[in-house]
Amino acid sequence: MAERAPATTRVRRRGSTRGGETRAGWLFVSPAIVVVGVFLVAPILLALWVSFTDWNGRNSPLFNDRVDVVGLDNYAAITTDDRLTRDLFGRALRNNLFYVLLVVPLQTALALFLAVQVNRRLLKAKGFFRTAFYFPSVTSSIAITGVFLFLFQASGAVNAVLAWLQIDGPNWMADPNGVVHLALGAVGIGQPAGWGDPGFLGVSAWEWIAGPSVAQCVLIALAVFTTSGTFMLLFLAGLQSISGEVGEAAIMDGANARQSFFQVTLPMLRPVLFTVLTLGLIGTWQVFDQVYLTRGTPAAATLTSPAYMAYDQAFSENEPGIAAAIAFVLFLIIIVFSLLQRLVLSERDEPWRPLRRRGRRTITDADGGVAQGTARLQAGSTQKGTGA
Repeated sequence: MAERAPATTRVRRRGSTRGGETRAGWLFVSPAIVVVGVFLVAPILLALWVSFTDWNGRNSPLFNDRVDVVGLDNYAAITTDDRLTRDLFGRALRNNLFYVLLVVPLQTALALFLAVQVNRRLLKAKGFFRTAFYFPSVTSSIAITGVFLFLFQASGAVNAVLAWLQIDGPNWMADPNGVVHLALGAVGIGQPAGWGDPGFLGVSAWEWIAGPSVAQCVLIALAVFTTSGTFMLLFLAGLQSISGEVGEAAIMDGANARQSFFQVTLPMLRPVLFTVLTLGLIGTWQVFDQVYLTRGTPAAATLTSPAYMAYDQAFSENEPGIAAAIAFVLFLIIIVFSLLQRLVLSERDEPWRPLRRRGRRTITDADGGVAQGTARLQAGSTQKGTGA
């Protein structure tokens, strides 16, 4: 009978094996860690350092006697100081906020609608439609922005169509008026007394509720047109991962097509929806190229964004510290919005809301009903497979 090794020896051998696996794991991931550290973490830390200094953009911001630490002065310049920089940042933030509030819901809803349409079983030429809807997403932003500027000229194709419908179209890219102001003016409501005084970030309350300008509506339409195709693919992947039996189970329990989609399919798309909203928030808060291309238009002041302002402060005004401070304030805004939407879309341990009554047949517990229907379908398929 072979002599068994002592327990301490076996433990030491297992520990040695696991230690070797750990070292091998770190060896395999080390290239990725180096790349992320050099090209992502280090630039972020360097920008954070610059935001606390008066670096002029020349030489190195590190180990430089000409660079002084100014603390939070750069952040104060864009948030509390009564100077032009704060007012510009406030207007840029207001413009970007309207852009986000309109683009993200519109592009998400349109992408989901397109995904549902191209996922239909009876639809022919699915490949053509999927390619056609996705094509604007791969088009150069410079090229497609130029096309939109051409279409929305005062004598462009859009106004020509409106004129054919007996509508006098605006001079789109030259109109800085907010759509909310225009709507209120149409019903005879003007600026209330005191609403023109400087308010949060130097922007008056009347300007905060101005809504997107007419010119910004063009950029909003452009963003929705070019991004919906990409998000359509994400929703399409999510829809194709849902078994058809789930929808059949909901229909067996009395749900119509609309109830099946909104109370069964859409909740199952929550992870995809979270991804789409997160990517949409990040992309819209960082809008830059469209703003850069329209900077010479008469309504440019209503189109600027914090990302463009950071670029302008760094390379035109020679204020890298203020530019870095704007970038980090924008970073915090994106984090806050992402956490808010994560909170809204988080799964809660609560029963599904009962479906609306339809005639005599009702679904009192949609989740339980769907589960029962799915169980019946699975039981039926099992019996068929066993020949019972």
